[in-house]
Amino acid sequence: MDEKIFLGGGGPDYGVQQGLALKYANRHGLIAGATGTGKTVTLQILAEGFSKAGVPVFMADVKGDLSGLAKAGSPEHKLHNAFTERAQKIGFDDFSYGACPVTFWDLFGDQGHPVRTTVTEMGPLLLSRLLELSEAQEGILNIAFRLADEEGMGLLDLKDLQALLVWIGENRADLALRYGNISPASVGAIQRRLLVLENQGGTRLFGEPALELSDLMRTEADGRGVVNILASDKLMAAPRLYATFLLWLLSELFEELTEVGDPDKPKLVFFFDEAHLLFEDAPKVLVDKVEQVARLIRSKGVGVYFITQNPADVPEDILGQLGNRVQHALRAFTARDRKNLRMAAETYRENPAFDTEEAIREVGVGEAVTSMLQKKGVPGIVERTLIRPPGSQLGPITAQERKAVIAASSMAGKYDTVVDRRSAYEVLAQRAEQAAQAAEKAEADEVVEAQSPADREYASARRFTGSRVGRSTARRSHKRDTFATAMTAAVIKELKGTTGRRIVRGILGGLFRNR
Repeated sequence: MDEKIFLGGGGPDYGVQQGLALKYANRHGLIAGATGTGKTVTLQILAEGFSKAGVPVFMADVKGDLSGLAKAGSPEHKLHNAFTERAQKIGFDDFSYGACPVTFWDLFGDQGHPVRTTVTEMGPLLLSRLLELSEAQEGILNIAFRLADEEGMGLLDLKDLQALLVWIGENRADLALRYGNISPASVGAIQRRLLVLENQGGTRLFGEPALELSDLMRTEADGRGVVNILASDKLMAAPRLYATFLLWLLSELFEELTEVGDPDKPKLVFFFDEAHLLFEDAPKVLVDKVEQVARLIRSKGVGVYFITQNPADVPEDILGQLGNRVQHALRAFTARDRKNLRMAAETYRENPAFDTEEAIREVGVGEAVTSMLQKKGVPGIVERTLIRPPGSQLGPITAQERKAVIAASSMAGKYDTVVDRRSAYEVLAQRAEQAAQAAEKAEADEVVEAQSPADREYASARRFTGSRVGRSTARRSHKRDTFATAMTAAVIKELKGTTGRRIVRGILGGLFRNR
């Protein structure tokens, strides 16, 4: 029998156990439901199940509740009796409390180990999405990436990209012959978008040391998979940054991992909370990329689970690839809500024992309508399921407990110190300095050419001897020559002018009259 993650009890009396087969866990899934219907607990028990089976997990903690995975639940909890009663009702005989091995991550480095990537790894497509660029602006960003590759300049952090954009703006006339028109206004617009990203804390996302994907795929010595939790409560203040980062991470997994076919269990399970942010106002090229990744990444042993309030938030082409589904209650207060409810019900394999649409509307907190993939990947019949209680703490841990987990982690110290190696910013700064020095030298040579013979003789003698002897005499001569030269030039200039001609005519006229 295939190994499964126990989800809860199904059937009329909830005596039929419902589970997610690990063999089909890499075929993705959906956890949906209105706010307060139990999605977070479902996410928690799935993470516990995968960890116990030796599968590493990555998840974003939007509300801070998932940090409780790092601590075992307690019999003193107010819901202990309710948990025990539910476990007996659904046949969860080996229910016990226990913690998971957890590693905390944070883009801002405050509530976990810092997470960084480079501008080059992010790429122009995702960066354009993050900055909300127009088509013309995205074209200029592609030019920047191409130039960085051709010139061998690394784009590691935002200042590298900003410096390269300045250089492109200054040399746009030459670059236009090869890459097409480069508008200064478009370059300026990109720079302003980068400034906004900086103000949102995006500076901390880009840089080195960059995150190594292998650090997200670790297992403990006892065989349990590590649960990686990204602190996202602050990150959600910049939802576009949140969605773009998670999509980048998913894309990197797709690019770097090798094909494994259909393994007995996933190599990693990726939970994408608030999935509607990924598709909201997304251009078609980006949605196509997500669809491609979702379709192909399962062959690399990665399961992707989207968490959202309504299945309608996920495009149909992607929704059709999500075989394992846990549907909590949906509210139907408006005509649009009723339409979405009906569409959600139609995606399940019908159960003759009840009406699916009605069940989705009526299930209570901690209860769901579930459908898991069965043998040969066939969707199972939809069942009303009472979700099992979690073994880890329900709710967040304290700040002190979080700090203790971070300090004891094997990742402690690896990403803490920022490394700023030579990249595009340093290369362009060096080129600018060399150009400035060359300009100063050329200007100095022009000044030498304009000097009097005495100045040139002194300069030549000084270069030859390297001595300051005779400098005072030459300085006095230089001052006298300079003063005389300046006065002569001024007189000549004045005499050439209109006033000068009047003066000359007046003097000559007076002389002739006297004569």
